[in-house]
Formats: sequence, C-alpha cells, structure tokens
Amino acid sequence: MSSNIVTRRSAIHGNGVFAAAPIKKGTRLIQYKGLLRSHEEVDRVYADDIDTGHTFLFTLNDDYVIDANVEGNDARWINHSCDPNCEAVIDEDEGKDAAKDRVFIEAIRAIKPGEELTYNYGIKLAEAHTPKMKKLWACHCGSKKCTGTMLQPKREPKKK
Repeated sequence: MSSNIVTRRSAIHGNGVFAAAPIKKGTRLIQYKGLLRSHEEVDRVYADDIDTGHTFLFTLNDDYVIDANVEGNDARWINHSCDPNCEAVIDEDEGKDAAKDRVFIEAIRAIKPGEELTYNYGIKLAEAHTPKMKKLWACHCGSKKCTGTMLQPKREPKKK
C-alpha cells in the first residue's frame, strides 16, 4: 500500500481509507486485490449473503470477480461516494488474458491530508430498484450530491 494512505474508522461506513499526505490528481494509490473467482463461483459462494448490502466483490470483467473477502488488501475499505475523489481503473492485460486484468484506485482530483478516499461503486442490478433494494444499498456519503443509494440508474437521465 502507498505510504500516503492509511486505514481507520470512517464516518461513512465501518473502516475507510484516508490520505496521510497531499495526493495529486492522477496518482495511482492502491491495487484492489483478492481471490479471483468466476461469476458462477461468486453466485454459489455468496448465495445466502444477497440481502446484506455489504460486499467486497469487485467485478473485474466478463469472466472474473475479485473477492477481497479472501486475500484482500486495504483497498476493500475504500467507501462509496456519490461525489468521489477517486475512481477505479481497470488495467486490461495486453495479452488479452482476462485472469491477468487488474484494478487500481486512482485520484481524480487533488486530495488533502485527512480526507477520506472514495469512489463510485457503480452498482448495477438487473432487478427492480425497489425501496427495499435502495435501503439495502443505502449510501451514507454525506455529499451534497448524494442520491441516497449506491445503485446506479438503469438508464441515463434524459437531457433537457
């Protein structure tokens, strides 16, 4: 892990990752690590956990999911925000081997010491976004732009 970030309790949710020093826009902070699993394996292993609204699973590509519950690092503690200061960047393997793709968390703006690192989880569900699902995936980022849910709109809003 980069020496310019630290993990501690978060006001957003549970643990969080914070800037320990000034971070410049574009800085690659940490790789999201964990056990590589197929989508089918994840569905089987976590079938009973579907209603928790808490996950350390990161969809890497069409073939794989990173399961940070197993062999994960501090990147799993980076919380969601509707107004994030970081983004998840997928680094695709040049040889087109999906198992060698990686995810990095990068700063999308300058970040001050003490500021919590966040990114938009981009959670998309096939099922309806019912009030129960929105509550299950509630967002507590505290941003003025907060939508109240980590779920992403099923379609882009119409432009006026």
